[in-house]
Order: sequence, then C-alpha cells, then structure tokens
Amino acid sequence: MLRLANFIDNQHVPPASGDYLDVFEPATGAAYSSVPLSDGADVGRAADAAQRAFPGWSATPASERSRLLFRLADLIDANLDSLAEAESRDTGKPITLARSVDIPRSATNFRFFAGAVLHGAGEFHETDQPAVGAPLHALNYTLRRPRGVAGLISPWNLPLYLLSWKIAPAVATGNTCIAKPSEVTPLTAHMLGSLVAQAGIPPGVINIVHGDGRSCGSAIVEHPAVPAVSFTGSTGVGRWIASAAGQRLKRVSLELGGKNPFIIFPDADLDAAIATALRAAFTNQGQVCLCGSRLLVHRSVLPRVLDGLLAGVGNLRPGDPSDPATNFGALVSRPHLEKVAGIVDLARSLGATIHCGGRPPASLPARCRGGFFYEPTIISGLDPTCSVERDEIFGPVVTIQPFDTDEEALSLANATDYGLAASVFTSNLSRAHRLAEQLHAGVIWINCWMVRDLRTPFGGMKASGVGREGGAEALRFFTEPRNVCIRI
Repeated sequence: MLRLANFIDNQHVPPASGDYLDVFEPATGAAYSSVPLSDGADVGRAADAAQRAFPGWSATPASERSRLLFRLADLIDANLDSLAEAESRDTGKPITLARSVDIPRSATNFRFFAGAVLHGAGEFHETDQPAVGAPLHALNYTLRRPRGVAGLISPWNLPLYLLSWKIAPAVATGNTCIAKPSEVTPLTAHMLGSLVAQAGIPPGVINIVHGDGRSCGSAIVEHPAVPAVSFTGSTGVGRWIASAAGQRLKRVSLELGGKNPFIIFPDADLDAAIATALRAAFTNQGQVCLCGSRLLVHRSVLPRVLDGLLAGVGNLRPGDPSDPATNFGALVSRPHLEKVAGIVDLARSLGATIHCGGRPPASLPARCRGGFFYEPTIISGLDPTCSVERDEIFGPVVTIQPFDTDEEALSLANATDYGLAASVFTSNLSRAHRLAEQLHAGVIWINCWMVRDLRTPFGGMKASGVGREGGAEALRFFTEPRNVCIRI
C-alpha cells in the first residue's frame, strides 16, 4: 500500500488530522494506496506558504518563470512511462491512452503557457475629450497583474492533464496556487510535487493538497486568502462554488458537465463520421466532458450509421488497462459504475432498444474480475425529453435520435440544459456555418472531434459553466487589469 502526502512549501507532508482515504485501482477493485483526507488546517498551511511565496514569485521576471515551467515540462517528458503507468492504474484508462495523450499533453500545457507569458501585449488608448477652455488629452494604458493565491480544483477523468491545464497559466502569470486533485485519482498529482521541487520552482509557489470536496475543496473555496477559484467538475458542485464564491466576491471559472450532440447529415463522409463518432462516444470509456454522447443522425442514413457503429464497437474489448493491447478500460470507481448501470436500467424500463452492451463484460482477465468494467453501450428508441437523453451520464453510453430536417436536428441538439460542445458532420459549408451560429455550445467541431488548439477559448454555456479557459482567456482570468490614465 502506497501512502501519499500533501505537497506544501516544496515538502511532502502528512495531513494535520492524520486521516486518510483508500484509493482503489479500477481495474481490480482493490485498494492499493491511501491519500490524505485534508481539511481546513492543511489548506491553511498551504495558503500561508502560497502567501509567503507570492511577493517574490510575482516579482520574478516572466522569462525566469517561463524557464522554470519549461524545465518542469521537460521533467514530465523524462518521466513519461512512470507517470503514464500511474495514471492508468489510478483511472482505469488504457496505458496506451495515458502514454500517448494524458502525459504528453500535460507537458504541452506547461510549455504553452511558459511561452505565452513572454508574448503578451497590453492595451493602449489615446483619449481626446472636449473640455471648457481647451480639449483634454490623455493616454490610457492597462497593466495586468497576478491576483495572488489561486485555488485550483480538478477532476478524476484526466487527472494530470487538467491539473496542469490550471496550474500552468496560474503560476506563469505570477500567481501562487493551492491545487486539489480528485481524491479518487491522486497519484500523478503526488508525483508532480516531486517534479516541481526538482525543477527548481521556489517553495510555496505550487502547493498540492489532497482530500474530498467536503473537507478540503470547500476550505479552498472559502479561504479568505484565495481570491480566484478555477474548478472543473460536476454542475452540482459548480453551483455551490458559484454561490460560495459570490458571497465572498471571488473570481470563478467553472468548467462543468456536458451532454454533447454529434450530428450526422446525409451528405457527410459517413465513414469518417462513424469512425469519429465511435471515438467521441467511447474514448476513456466515455468519461470525457466533451464526449459526443447524443448521436443525432439523419433518418435516411441511420441504418448505415448504426451498422458501422456496431461493427466498430466489436473492436472495443474491455481488458486490463496495463496491457498495451487493451483499447477499452475500466470505469473510475464502483459508485460511478453503479450510476452508469442504473441509467441504462432506467433506459430499459422506458422501452429503449439496447443495440449492444448494457452490462459488465462476461469475460475479463483473472486480475480484473473484481474491476469496474462496463461494455460500450448504444441505445435508441427513447423520448428525447427523458432524463437519459437530457442528463449527463459520463460513461460508455451513447444514445441515438433520428431527424429529418436541419431545423429538427438543431432543436434536438439544443434541447438540454448543457451547452459545452457539439460536432457537425456535413459537406455543406453553408449548413455548417449556420448551425455553428445557432448551436448552444461553447466549442463546435465541424467534421472532426477533439481537435484542440491551446490558443482558443474553452468552456461552455448554460449549465456547462461560467467563463473560459485556454490561451488569452486563461491569462486574463488569473490577472487583474489595472488601467493607468495620464493627462498630457
């Protein structure tokens, strides 16, 4: 059994209470490590360290902050294999996915923001106003300064990837931080602490405190020394954070859930659409907020699309995530497995057709027979207004709805409380532009899915979040604008 620790002031330290939580390996269902159950005392210690470090770090030249973050990215690359193995073990995702996506993109996040802070530009305005006697002339320029201690709370589905997505812009712009990874998948965050110290980043700049939302996450949100909170997770928790932060006038960025439409028109390249729809539905066992969990397919091509999907699912075989041949892993926890299975059972009770899956695998390697596995599942025949079609499942379950007209496709796509992402497959460029204008989504892909440029804004509307991350949006979030007006 591994025993993890908090990372405060560049030291691995136990929780003040001495309390720990078990961490389970999804592939086996067995506990293999324990993580601190931190509380307000630990968050307070981290906040003190971050406050002490802030004056020096914020005054450090951007070029030096950049150099240290590039060094951290290099260390992540150098430890690719061990980090990927830890991520796969913690999350249940295939080792090939962790090695090719999660860990390399974590390093990319640090490199991107390390470079971005070297190329920022301020705002300048020349003012000419009429006045009694003589015109008034002035020059305005806007400075952007770090806010202080950033509270960063990340989810369990892409643990290091999304934690680095928050830490990198926060510290690149001169803030210090208290980061809380998910207590379900804490291992790579624990390892990141050692790499932070090895990179030479000063003590107190990056603090990582483990624990659950009730005792640790809430303490970060409510701490008076934390003026900005960036959260990725469920819509329910996001609503609480927005309320708590609003009462304290804190700045918040909330990247929440999704129920994303994937729309296929009859003029699309159907082979490409089917292959992409499979990836969008079942990558990371459907545990990605951007997954295309609602397939909207023109009625004329629905049989071909369904046949193609079923053939593709036949190539997704749940297995041991540590095996490089495995392309479909386990769900992250037993409670999450039970949630997904319960939703599929609800769909059955509503008269849905289960075309494939809808159950745990019948055969697994001996090591994995106690694991949290569920087969990729395709469902049709549901009323589009039912909860299965409207609420986020966050698992390997995709529903199919037919449509006959562009207007019907748009109506179905927007008929949910969420508004994170959407995909449209069509060869008609005018239709693509028209739908992009009308879809309720913060990220829209045309004839593709999960193509990410770190310079672009990322986030959703409606119940999918508040604010945007990525590129200049992230740099703005973690800095306070200060306008200076000089009369000439």
